[in-house]
This record gives sequence, C-alpha cells and structure tokens, in this order.
Amino acid sequence: TFDWEGRQISFEHGNRRVVRYEHNGTATVLADKFGGKPLNAPNDGAVHPDGGIWFTDPGYGSLMNYEGNKAANDSPQPYQKEAVYRIDPKTAKVDKVSDEMFKPNGLCFSPDYKKVYIAETGASHYEDAPKNIMVFDVIDGVKLSKGREFASMNLKFVNSQGHSIEGAGFAAGMRTDIDGNLWVGAGWVGDGYDGVHILAPDGTRIGQILLPEICGNLCFGGPKRNRLFMTASQSLYAVYVETQGAHI
Repeated sequence: TFDWEGRQISFEHGNRRVVRYEHNGTATVLADKFGGKPLNAPNDGAVHPDGGIWFTDPGYGSLMNYEGNKAANDSPQPYQKEAVYRIDPKTAKVDKVSDEMFKPNGLCFSPDYKKVYIAETGASHYEDAPKNIMVFDVIDGVKLSKGREFASMNLKFVNSQGHSIEGAGFAAGMRTDIDGNLWVGAGWVGDGYDGVHILAPDGTRIGQILLPEICGNLCFGGPKRNRLFMTASQSLYAVYVETQGAHI
C-alpha cells in the first residue's frame, strides 16, 4: 500500500518485515521484531489518517518456501503468536492491537476509519478456526474493541456446469469503496466461488466477480479510482466498476 506522502509500504514474507520505500529509492525497515522476537511474516496492512501503519502477521511466509523462507520448526506459529500490529508514526514503536484471531490475514479500514475488517484464514492450520471476516471498532485510532463476525465465507453457489454447491473458502486482501461496501479477494474452493466477493456494510453478500483463479489481493486504481485490479494465482485482472475506492 502507500502512505499519505506517496511512499510505498511493503509487507514482506521472505524478509519477515515491514518496509517503507523512500522517494529517493532507499528502503527503511519499519518493523521486523516484536517483543524481541522476529515477526512471523507480515502479510497485509493499511495506513490510518494519523500515519499509523496497521498490519497482520499470520506467518505464511515462514511456513513454506513457496512464498517466503521456511522456518526451522514446523509450528503454525514459527516465531510467535499470530497477531495484528500498529506502528506508531511518531515513535516508530510497534504495538500489538489484537491476537485473538487464529491467523489474521487481509486488513482494511471502513471509509470513515471507525472500523477495521480482518480476514481469518486460520483454518489452514487450526481445526477450530472459522472461515470468516471479522470486524472491530477502532478506538482513538490506536486500539480495537468489540470484535465480531462481519461475514462468513460459506456460500451456496452454482458452478459453470450448473451444479449447486455449498462451500467455504478463504478471504484474502480487501478494500472498501466510497459506499462502504467491502470488496474481498476470495478462493480456495473453485469454479463459481473463486474471485471477488462484494459485501454490503451490513455483511450481506451482494455480488461476485468470478475468476478462473484464486484472487489473493485487489485494489482500486486509475485516475478516478473506479478500476478494480485483482491479483490472481498467475494473472492480473482489471474491470471498471460504478463506484470508487475509499482510501489512498
């Protein structure tokens, strides 16, 4: 993502850190440890208007060599408990804001920054983990409270062969539009499910963009921020939509 000064913020799996790329091309490491231990593998994040950087650390980049560097142990928590963190813009201090989720993944603020949505993908490694999206109230821009389920990823759908199927996949990267709808990269189920799920502010699923691949992340772009870009397994997709992205 980008901060309010147009600098790119990267959540790196391989190096297990959060990095800011300065305008002159140099890289500033913002976070690579918490509590004296390495981060698992920062995954996704967003920038608050106060300049604070929020990010998730589910650890996938340390669980296999496919998308990072595998840790020496086989624990689903390679270095520490999975959590959500905030980097303070003034002190650069890293604070843990929540560790109640199994594996917090995609993260996105509501248009007014009063709520934060976080995808739960812990079912990849924990039998009891739900496949859902959580929502929390943001308190004073620095804390979270009242975590509750925003939407389940379970869905009854019809595939391209006309078969009725019910399944639950995972949510991944997310963004909100100016109307408060949540656009969610989704997948790991198959034909008729994988792509983008659009959820109304009350959590009702109001639409899908079906793709032939899993959609891991997405963002709004273009001069009017009305073009949705979707990163899938091996492809980049784009479509113009009749709304606009809510944030930078």
